[in-house]
This record gives sequence, structure tokens and C-alpha cells, in this order.
Amino acid sequence: MPNPTARFETSLGTFEAEIYLDKMPITARNFMDLAKSGFYDGLHFHRVIKGFMIQFGCPYSRDPNDPRAGTGKSPKGNIQDEHPAEHKLSNEPLTLSMANTGQPNSGGCQFFINAVHNSYLDWFTPGRSKHPVFGRVTSGADVVAAIEKTPTVDDRPTTPVTMLRISVTGY
Repeated sequence: MPNPTARFETSLGTFEAEIYLDKMPITARNFMDLAKSGFYDGLHFHRVIKGFMIQFGCPYSRDPNDPRAGTGKSPKGNIQDEHPAEHKLSNEPLTLSMANTGQPNSGGCQFFINAVHNSYLDWFTPGRSKHPVFGRVTSGADVVAAIEKTPTVDDRPTTPVTMLRISVTGY
């Protein structure tokens, strides 16, 4: 059975991603359940760093000017870190990765899309950062690149980039 597909409709265009339900079931189900509930619809990309990543999913980002954007928690609470030895998925370009506070089991609703290979964020490399990859953009990479190139002040887009809707098929 193929993995589910998430369709991300943004104010700058649409992209799609395969969600690795087969390799990262806890993280994938958490993301898909939030998407299916409509949680992400109407939120904004709150952290955009060219040459690094674009981050999304904070409930406070519904208002793109809310100074708390980036600090919000999931309505479902935190999820268990997922580090399966048989699936060492690296933070390569166009992969979706669970954001967290740096503390164990602190991920929940926020995630980022890698713009470059951020191998130092892999859970299986030395260091504090441990961000499990749970999907990969399969179409619309140009839209992801356009979001990454959005002008920012303090990593926040000066013109808000809105997630209009995330839909999931195959789940």
C-alpha cells in the first residue's frame, strides 16, 4: 500500500508531499490527524531562513504578527520522539521534519521543510538537535523555493505566507 500524500495549498501556490507512514508512524499520524482536523488551515509560515528551512504549524501564527508565533503547542500535546534504527532518514532538501524545543519528546504540531541538507539536525548524528524526518516534497518544489525566498525581518516573512488548506489522501 502506498504512503499517504499531503497537498499543501498556500498563498504562493501548491505543493505535495509523501508522508512516511510506513517508516515514521507516530509522527506521520500526528501530522495527518492535525491536517485532517483543519488545524493547519489559515496558519502562516512563521520562520523562513533562506538556505536553511521554512517552518510552519504554530497555532499562534494564525495572526502572522503575533509575537508568540513559533512558541505554540499542539492541541493534541507533545508526541514521543521517533528514532527507528531501521529508518535513518536524513534532513535532506525538501524533507519534512518535526520541530521541537530541543528537549526529548517535545514535538507536536510544528514542522519544517529543509531547504538544504541539514545533516546536523538528524537524530542519529552527534549533537543536541534531533529532528525526525517524516515526509518529502514530491511536487511543487518551486513553491517551496518561493516561500524560502520570501523577504523576512527577524526570520518572519514581511508579506505573510498563508497555508490555505492541507488535505491528505490515502489515510
